Amino acid sequence: MREINVTTIIEEVSRLCIQANYFLNSDIRQAMEKGLKCEESHIGREILDKLLTNANLAADKKVAICQDTGMAVVFVTIGQEVHITGGGLAEAINEGVRRGYKEGFLRKSVVSDPIERVNTGDNTPAVIHYDIVEGDILKIELAPKGFGSENMSALKMLKPSDGIEGVKSFILETVDKAGPNPCPPIVVGVGIGGTMEKASIMAKRALMRPIDVRSSIEYVKNLEIEMLEKVNQLGIGPAGLGGNTTALAVNVETYPTHIAGLPVAINISCHVTRHAEVTL
Repeated sequence: MREINVTTIIEEVSRLCIQANYFLNSDIRQAMEKGLKCEESHIGREILDKLLTNANLAADKKVAICQDTGMAVVFVTIGQEVHITGGGLAEAINEGVRRGYKEGFLRKSVVSDPIERVNTGDNTPAVIHYDIVEGDILKIELAPKGFGSENMSALKMLKPSDGIEGVKSFILETVDKAGPNPCPPIVVGVGIGGTMEKASIMAKRALMRPIDVRSSIEYVKNLEIEMLEKVNQLGIGPAGLGGNTTALAVNVETYPTHIAGLPVAINISCHVTRHAEVTL
C-alpha cells in the first residue's frame, strides 16, 4: 500500500490552478498559430494575433489569461493500492483550489447555492470526478471551466434511428447556436452513449485530450475530422466576427449504451481550453 499525504495533494492542486490559468497549452498554441496562417478573414487574423499576444503577456507577467478563471473541474484517477493520509482526498483538493486561487490572484466565481447565489469567496467547492484503477498511482487533472463556454453546452437524448447523421446535426446546431458566446475559436467536446450523465462527463473529459490526438476508433476519428471541417464552414470565426477558424478541434468520446437510447452531450470550451495535470 502506497501512502500519499494530503499536504502533497494540496500543494500540487494549488500549483495546477495557477498553471492552468496562466499558461496556454502547447497544442492549443500550435493550433492557433496554424489558424493565424490559414484564416481567410483579415479581422479573424487580427483577433488570433491578439489572442496569442494576450497569452504571451499572461505567461510573461504571471497573470491569468482570462478574467473568468473558471470553476475547478477535477478528474482524479486513483489506484486501489493508494492510501491517502492526513485527511480526506476531497478536502485536500478543495484546499488546494482555495490556496491556488488566493495565491494566484484568480477570480473567485463560485456561489454556494444556485438560487441564493452567495459567493463562497474562495472558488470552492470543485467539481470532482473519480476513477478507481489498479495499481498505486494518483493522477490529478484540473480544468478551470469558464461559463461563457459552459453555458453554450447541450445534451440531447436522440433516438437510435437518428444514427450518426443525427449526431452530426446536433453538433452543428449547437455550435451554430452558440455563435460568439464561447469566445471562439473553440474546442468541441462530444460524448456519445452511456446514460444522460455519462455522456455529459465524457464530453467534458474529451476537452482534456490533446487536440492534435485523434480517436483510435476509425469511425470516431472520421467523425472528428468531418465535424471540424463543417464547424469551420459555419463562418462564425474568431470572436464570432467571421472567418474559417471557428474551432480548433472536435474531440469525441463514446461508451456502450442502452438499446433504446442514443445520448449525445456537447461541452464547448473557449480558445484557451485550460487544463493541467500531475501524476504522483
